[in-house]
Amino acid sequence: MRLNKLNSVAGLLLTAVAVVAAGCQSTGKSTPAAVGPTTKQMQASMTPQLALAELRAGNERFVSGKPFHRNFAASAKASASGQYPFAVVLSCLDSRQPIEIVLDQGIGDIFSARVAGNVLNDDILGSMEFGCKVSGAKLIAVIGHSNCGAIKGAIDDVELGNLTELLNKIKPAMDMVAADALPRTSKNYSFVDAVAEANVRLVMQQIRDRSPVLREMLDRGEIGLVGGMYDLETGKVRFFEN
Repeated sequence: MRLNKLNSVAGLLLTAVAVVAAGCQSTGKSTPAAVGPTTKQMQASMTPQLALAELRAGNERFVSGKPFHRNFAASAKASASGQYPFAVVLSCLDSRQPIEIVLDQGIGDIFSARVAGNVLNDDILGSMEFGCKVSGAKLIAVIGHSNCGAIKGAIDDVELGNLTELLNKIKPAMDMVAADALPRTSKNYSFVDAVAEANVRLVMQQIRDRSPVLREMLDRGEIGLVGGMYDLETGKVRFFEN
């Protein structure tokens, strides 16, 4: 069987080969081709710009209700001998932000790290180094979301077991939001979302500051770094690079 991967962004196309759905011949009816996992050749030809274009296109497919057709069982088998993801995505634990779904990516396409508040720690940073330096991913994306419970918890000074230290990682982002953003409480949803975006930018800076490996790759243009905010109501990801 052949595998095909398409990119709907004009001028920035990703190519691959399509898997024809089984049973098509027996019914005599055409069946949508299934998109398979990212291949070694696809990853090698990818650039940070193309990787971002595919994430944008994937989110557009999700929002429009037109995701690619995928045969996950076939993708699992096809990727069993090796993986070639094109991006590393750090996102929140929130159950309403299943990142592969909202970016319309399948098995073998992206490395996904999820933790409440999309905060950074040494284990996640090491995973990013593995994903980019060792496994060849071309983009790191940090994606927060609207109405984030972890952000609210940090604003409200919640203390609960190990969660306390996690929320402390978010608090510096509060100081990055303009002082006239009032009231500075979790009831002010615009303030909550402003802190969430500031937290994404904080994590992006921490990636550069704390990983010489990734900083060197970024400076050489071998990988890209992008932030984003996911809107829980619309399903849209707003990407920003600075």
